[in-house]
Amino acid sequence: MGTPTSLLRAFRPQVQERLYDFYEELRSADDFFWDRTLSAWIATGHAVVSKAASDPGLSSVRYPDIEAVPEELRPLARVLSRQMLYSDAPDHARLRALISRAFTPRAVETLRGRIFEAVDRIITHAAPTGRMDIVADLARPLPLTIICDLLDVPQQDRPALAAWSEPIAEAIGNSRLDADRNREASQSMTDMLAYFRELLTRHDAPPAPHTLRALVSAQAENTDQDLDELLANCALLLIAGHETTTHFIGNATLALLRHPHAADQLRSRPDLMPAAVEELLRYDAPVQLMLRRARHDLDVAGRTIAEGQTVLLVCGAANRDPAVFPDPHVLDFERPGGRHMAFGHGPHFCLGAALARLEGAIVLEALLTRLPGLRLDSTAPPQWQRSLNFRGLTRLDVAFTPPSDDHDSGTRAMPTDGLQGGPGRVTPAGACPVAPGPGGVAGV
Repeated sequence: MGTPTSLLRAFRPQVQERLYDFYEELRSADDFFWDRTLSAWIATGHAVVSKAASDPGLSSVRYPDIEAVPEELRPLARVLSRQMLYSDAPDHARLRALISRAFTPRAVETLRGRIFEAVDRIITHAAPTGRMDIVADLARPLPLTIICDLLDVPQQDRPALAAWSEPIAEAIGNSRLDADRNREASQSMTDMLAYFRELLTRHDAPPAPHTLRALVSAQAENTDQDLDELLANCALLLIAGHETTTHFIGNATLALLRHPHAADQLRSRPDLMPAAVEELLRYDAPVQLMLRRARHDLDVAGRTIAEGQTVLLVCGAANRDPAVFPDPHVLDFERPGGRHMAFGHGPHFCLGAALARLEGAIVLEALLTRLPGLRLDSTAPPQWQRSLNFRGLTRLDVAFTPPSDDHDSGTRAMPTDGLQGGPGRVTPAGACPVAPGPGGVAGV
């Protein structure tokens, strides 16, 4: 065993492009080691990551001492501490119980037509141009539209929510921001909570039936549950519900374009789509890390973890562990066995897994079948965001062959800012052969 370098190197732009080679270097040296630079234990092997994720001796509480957090970040930290993602039993189960009702397979299936419609409108608008930035034109607006539908957020309010979510997500995924950016994240969270408070208590426009807003509003009115707690978890769902799916769509599209044989296989074998979604999640997961802290001194994989020490579970590295996934750097849609960690593991298994799978499958089917000659734009290389926690592209330019004048003439092009209904060609339900998987936003 060698001496592993720091995981912090993954933050460098030149390492992002070869991230999984870097993980392999770490795992080959030691799959569970103390990182002196980050003052944390780093787990990269699948066995230790999956075991630690379910270990009750390891806490999910991110900020055990709010007063130890930089002052400008404390408002954000206080809200995050009320979210189920950063809670332990019994609070975690209590917070998750209400929200999970909006993510059952049956509830998610009711969104299928809405997702088809939104994707259709984006593709229809882009098709005549022969070019698209997958991130800005598709991967960002689509999940935001769907999660806002679920929350029953009016169309005119959505741009503000999108603007607030970006600095918050950046702060969650990066512990090394300067004071000004931490302050911006805290203010954005304050503004978002104020908005949700007004939305949930609004009487002039009752919530649409069966939406999360309706569930949460009823809970706030009929129980003594803390409203601030409910608001904090609405914010979590908005941020996690669209940020992670945005990254998945971008990462999966890039993987297919870099493996044209895999894309061709999906075109000819649409029945492989459910397996392809799982393999693409394994291959380049949108969430790379889970953070845990030792409640007390304990043994994990033969190492003594001291009370209060941080353990970083590198799900992205576990997903490329050859002990579980032979030839892990190969994209194989018929890969047998092995459970990836893209949705986490244990009590915090992703609540929105079924929705993410469904959105990803519908998007990939549309890209592969409706944009002939789809390829990377050679003049604009993919750009990765800088984050240890989130793995995602800030830009992914593609090119394709525009339809001829008489092709698809029955479809009317429409801008993506009109995703809240209206005419458009909707692919029939069932055209994309994928059903929501066992559901539990990554790791809540």
